[in-house]
Amino acid sequence: MNEKAIIEKLSGLIESNRLQHSIRVKECAEQLAAFYQEDVGKAALAGLLHDCAKGFDDKELVENSIEYGIRLDTISLYQKGLIHGPLGAEIARHEFGVKDRKILSAIKYHTYGRKKMTKLEKIIFLADLIEPGRSYKGVEELRDLAWKDLNRAMLRALDNNLIGIIAKGGLIHGNTLETRNYIIRELGLGKIN
Repeated sequence: MNEKAIIEKLSGLIESNRLQHSIRVKECAEQLAAFYQEDVGKAALAGLLHDCAKGFDDKELVENSIEYGIRLDTISLYQKGLIHGPLGAEIARHEFGVKDRKILSAIKYHTYGRKKMTKLEKIIFLADLIEPGRSYKGVEELRDLAWKDLNRAMLRALDNNLIGIIAKGGLIHGNTLETRNYIIRELGLGKIN
């Protein structure tokens, strides 16, 4: 399926503003992939499809997850917005014909991460947060860091996410904590004397 066909099909699944966000994530992911010597085509496709399940309401997220055999953890059942990553990977596979496991994994983990994230997964995670349409406190600093050190940018992004979740009184997904701890170890940080 070519990009035009993907965008046309995607426009039937998500609202116009979400589609524009996805296009910007695609473009940002392409740039980051080129910079970090990752497959630009895979980054583009993962970026474009990362939010393909965002158009579903809470009930539809759960129903579609059951239909695709996705096991939902307790945190995702309480905070159903987390479901769109794993469900999006299945929609990308079944509705858009994506077979590449690296692309599907980047879509699946773009919201809460996982330990041992691949470079492509990190790129999609960050592109989603720093695309030009994003405007929040700290985004410029994160954008700058993303072009200097992928792991340090991931750590900053995860810290920002955790602070935001705690401020809202939300539940923290275990993958987010595992991701942060893994990144800290990759950077050689976190040792307390």
